[in-house]
Amino acid sequence: QGSKLEIPMWLAKGLHDSKRRIISVELPKIYKEAWRTVFSADANVVDLHKMGPYYYGFGSQLLNFDNPENPEIAQTILQASTFISRFRRIMDSSQNAYNEDTSALVARLDELERALFRAGQKGLNDFQCWEKGQASQITASSLVQNYGKRKFTEMDG
Repeated sequence: QGSKLEIPMWLAKGLHDSKRRIISVELPKIYKEAWRTVFSADANVVDLHKMGPYYYGFGSQLLNFDNPENPEIAQTILQASTFISRFRRIMDSSQNAYNEDTSALVARLDELERALFRAGQKGLNDFQCWEKGQASQITASSLVQNYGKRKFTEMDG
């Protein structure tokens, strides 16, 4: 009793029982009030990858534990102070950084933000290929193709 251990999130979730109080979870520093204040001032200056490469995913998992700061954590993660303001900058950068070195920007992003950046750049590259007439032939998506096959199978039965 009273010992502090670092354990994986999956184990903490398994041991956490609000009735028996087997463990209590201490918030990592990036989710505490001091850092929430930094995010509310200017979320764009924070190096999320350095602080925790899965900031959004891990923070949402923390909400499963009984913590009086959960409403503030959820608001910081999801509201304009962090995700929305950073999202705008990420998408702007991904759309305006054609054939430029973006490694410095991407290095500071959480893994979710990196995936958004790559999706934005892929969209831009695909559009520019289409605009130059270099796009491949347009084809139906696999969802549409599978839907058509399923419809025909249902009609046969």
